[in-house]
Amino acid sequence: MWTRANRAKMAAIEKQTKRYPTDLTDEEWTRVEAFLPSPARRGRKPSVELREVLNAIRYIARAGCGWRMLPKDFPPWQTVYWWFRRFMRRFLFETIHDVALMIDRERAGREASPSAGVIDSQSVKAPAAKTRGYDAGKKINGRKRHIAVDTDGRLLMVNLTTADISDSAGAQQVLDAIRKRWPWIKHLFADGAYDRRKLMDKAAFKDFVVEIVKRIDADPGFKVLPRRWVVERTFGWMTRWRRLVRDYEKRIDVSKAMIHVALGGLLLRRIAH
Repeated sequence: MWTRANRAKMAAIEKQTKRYPTDLTDEEWTRVEAFLPSPARRGRKPSVELREVLNAIRYIARAGCGWRMLPKDFPPWQTVYWWFRRFMRRFLFETIHDVALMIDRERAGREASPSAGVIDSQSVKAPAAKTRGYDAGKKINGRKRHIAVDTDGRLLMVNLTTADISDSAGAQQVLDAIRKRWPWIKHLFADGAYDRRKLMDKAAFKDFVVEIVKRIDADPGFKVLPRRWVVERTFGWMTRWRRLVRDYEKRIDVSKAMIHVALGGLLLRRIAH
């Protein structure tokens, strides 16, 4: 929640970075530096600082600009994009995000690995995607983000599909992947769109309990439903990064990396400051 104290804290962070609000502070850089590849002993040394490369990637994700529109303060966009693809192949952004997630959970007095989560989906327009689908319910032609978050809203798993894939079908792929990555999760909360036999059978086979939190239509006006509101807040965190308002990426793996850049940046700033 944005309060006067939070705004003052963000203003102090911007003064530390001295350039853009998305630049890594010294505290954040000390936590990230160990994950970056060390320079090769032979051959030509890197001509740019990797800290500046990460600053440029975070700027693109936050500002929503194209690669060719990087400000001159950063290294050339070709160099930044080359390093971005290399980091993506090494799962660097995903690793930084997951480590920051576990640290943030321990800071909150929880176990590092969660035992419960919330699943939901979001359809977004994808004008540059190779394959797209039409979500008749949302009237959106693009991609669908199937995500699982912990009970505080931290991202645990994301699965990207075309928008015509149903919520329950996309959630089945989330169940396949989440067991390997977060083995202690047993309980998942979801809305009525996930109350399907195939999904429930698969959840029972994989030893999950999927609890459907249904809306009570008899109550007038807006009601905050238990557990379900947490994942909606996560979608709000994502769309504050303008690159994620729509899915501008042609490749699914690049789109997934941008999500981890954004939410990993939020967690990193939270634990460093």
